[in-house]
Amino acid sequence: MIALACDHGALDLKNAIKKHLEDLGLETKDFGTYTKDSCDYSDFGAYAAKAVASGECDRGIVCCTTGIGISITANKVKGIRCALLSDVMSARLTRQHNDTNMMALGAGVVGEKLALEIVDTWLNTAFEGGRHQRRIDKMMALENE
Repeated sequence: MIALACDHGALDLKNAIKKHLEDLGLETKDFGTYTKDSCDYSDFGAYAAKAVASGECDRGIVCCTTGIGISITANKVKGIRCALLSDVMSARLTRQHNDTNMMALGAGVVGEKLALEIVDTWLNTAFEGGRHQRRIDKMMALENE
């Protein structure tokens, strides 16, 4: 299951991603927001990140206007590796090398077509393991310092 969340500035993009994922037969859990009323990205990003960290959801996709604030929020949750993405190459490499479990998009930065291509690449790219696992282990150990 894929956790989804956004703020008011990225509602249209989140809804497009949700429809795209469901059209592909993937299960989603939408943590909001559900309207264009002004809200705080940190609330909704935290809900999605906690669902991924707990194992309730396998991965998460979060969006705000720039993607910056909501990605920072997600990364504050222990166990989350959220990458802010705006291109396909980074989507591929962050899965291959960093085994990211969440991704963030900026609705004001990427258009819908590019966003869906980034989502597809991120979802369909496997972690390479090997030397990259050692690096991830070091990165994640920082949470316990």
